[in-house]
Amino acid sequence: MQAPDRIVRLKTVLARTGLSRSTIYRKIAEGTFPSQIRISVNGAGWRESDLDRWIADPVAWRPRGGFGLDDPGRLGG
Repeated sequence: MQAPDRIVRLKTVLARTGLSRSTIYRKIAEGTFPSQIRISVNGAGWRESDLDRWIADPVAWRPRGGFGLDDPGRLGG
């Protein structure tokens, strides 16, 4: 059985990628970094599997087609 995907917060993303906060959010807007997912009313995080894929090959990384915070389709329209 496959282990469930962990959700990591910004502090972990910063430590694992070596990127600054502003660079991460710029790359999300460009579509070259995984988008956050909402985990509560005021909280969001990243799927660890998406982060691992980005770290393995940042140049070739592309979204898998899931919905993130900035995707208009996440709310059905």
